[in-house]
Amino acid sequence: MTTQTSIAPPPAATRRAPRAGGSTLERRRQRWGWLFVTPFLIVFALFLVFPLVYAFGMSLFTSTLATGTDFTGLANYAKAFTDPLFLEGLLRVLAFAVIMIPAQLIVALIAALVLDSLATWLAKLSRLLIFVPYAIPVVIGALMWSFLYSPRFGPGATIFGLVGLPTPDFLASDTVFGSLVNIVTWQWAGYYMVVIYAALRSIDPAIYEAARIDGANGFQTATQIKVPMISSSMVMVITFALIGTLQFFTEPVVLRNIAQGAIDAAYTPNMYAFSLAFSYSQFNYASAIAFSLGILVFAGSYLFLFLTRKQSGLK
Repeated sequence: MTTQTSIAPPPAATRRAPRAGGSTLERRRQRWGWLFVTPFLIVFALFLVFPLVYAFGMSLFTSTLATGTDFTGLANYAKAFTDPLFLEGLLRVLAFAVIMIPAQLIVALIAALVLDSLATWLAKLSRLLIFVPYAIPVVIGALMWSFLYSPRFGPGATIFGLVGLPTPDFLASDTVFGSLVNIVTWQWAGYYMVVIYAALRSIDPAIYEAARIDGANGFQTATQIKVPMISSSMVMVITFALIGTLQFFTEPVVLRNIAQGAIDAAYTPNMYAFSLAFSYSQFNYASAIAFSLGILVFAGSYLFLFLTRKQSGLK
C-alpha cells in the first residue's frame, strides 16, 4: 500500500503581500499616459474651457457708456428669456427641428436600408455619392445653393422658362424656410446615412436568414428587424441633429445678403448673439444670449436622451 503526501501551503505570514499603490510598471504607464494626454488638455483648456469661463463671467456684467461696467448677476439672463427677438428666433429653430430632423432621418434611413440590401459596386459608389455633400464645407455648400436658388441667373430660370412658367423665388420670405431645410438636409443626410449604415452592417446576417425562413419579406425584415435593432444609433443621430438644429447659424448667415430681407439679424438665436456682439458691441448681453441657448440645448438633449433611455441602452 502506498501513502500520498501533501505539501501544506506556506503560512499566511510568509506570503508576499502586494505592495500598496500598484507596481512600478503600472505607475510608469500612468505617467506616460498623462504625458501623452497633457498637450490635448492644455489646448482644450486654452481654447474651450477658458473662453467659456471668460464669456460666462462677461454675461454677469452690464456695460454702458453712462455707468460703465457694473455687476448685474443674472439680470442679463432674465432679460434674455423675456426678449421677443430671442424667443422668436428660438421658436423658429424649434420649427426647423420639427421639420428638418424627420426629413434628414427619413432620407438617411431609406438610403442606408437600400444600400444595406445591395452587394454590388453600385452600392459602394452610391454610398460615396450620398456622403459627398457632407465633405463639402458648409459655407461653400450654402453659396452653391444660393446660385441654384437665384431667380435671375440660376438653373431654375432656364428650367421653368422652357415650359413657359415664371421662375419661383426660393429666397422670398415665405419660401426661404423650405430652402434652408433643403440645404441642411442635403448637407447632413449623407453623414447620418453612414452612421445608420454602419449600425446595420454590425447586425448578424443569421438573423436575416432566420427571418426569411419564417416567411418575412424584405419590407418586414427592414421595419420589424433592422430598424428596431439599430434604435440606439437612431437615437444618437437624432441627438446630433437636434443639437445642430438648435445651433443653426452658417446657412442663414450666408444666404442673408442674397435673400433680400427674408432673413434678418435675429433669424436664429446664434445670429442674434453674433449681431449683438459684433454689430452693436453688446458683448455682455450677447454672452448671456449664447449661454441661454446653451442651457436650452443641454436641457433639450438631456430630456430627449432621458425619454429614449431604453432605446439608447442608457439607464
